[in-house]
Amino acid sequence: MIRILLCDDHAVIRRGLRLLLEQQEDFEVVGEASDGREAVNLAEALKPDIAVLDITMPNLNGIEAARQITSKQLGTSIIVLSMHADESFVLRALKAGARGYVLKEAPESELIKAVHVVSEGKSFFSPAVSRMLVEDYVRHLQDKDIEDSYELLTAREREVLQLVAEAKSNKDIAGILNLSLYTVETHRSNIMEKLNLHSVPELILYAVRKGVIH
Repeated sequence: MIRILLCDDHAVIRRGLRLLLEQQEDFEVVGEASDGREAVNLAEALKPDIAVLDITMPNLNGIEAARQITSKQLGTSIIVLSMHADESFVLRALKAGARGYVLKEAPESELIKAVHVVSEGKSFFSPAVSRMLVEDYVRHLQDKDIEDSYELLTAREREVLQLVAEAKSNKDIAGILNLSLYTVETHRSNIMEKLNLHSVPELILYAVRKGVIH
């Protein structure tokens, strides 16, 4: 069973989410919170597999709640529910430790898919968010009249880029690609330098823009 914590300040929305998720045979909603602070406390007490957090809440917003839950290393993966299909919100959510970003206006099936994908250790973005990121990136390149640096990456660096974006550790990547840990670290460093990226959340956003992950 995938154990889920729901957090939204509207009781009606929480009830709807619970009904939706508990229709899935492998989902169990183990708790509900009405604000971010309560979500952090319940996450610590219940240690759910997934916490679904509304981004806008009283007392403590979803981004800060995600950051605190992640910092406690509870083994809980975060999915943010948001009204904002905006790159700045997506990046803030990723930097806070979120693995999924689902729009509130999205079809119900997207949240169900997000829970399954994120529970497997991967990232999930609403397709509308992925399209927005791609379109914004293409527009940025055109406006600045600059070339995309992706072509500078070697075939091996592109493999490493995808695995990092899929939340694989250096040790995991070394095992998958049959490389030494030092070689993987070197590839990661080269990727960040070539693409002018400064954090894993930025790398994940880049991977979504390029269609490397969805």
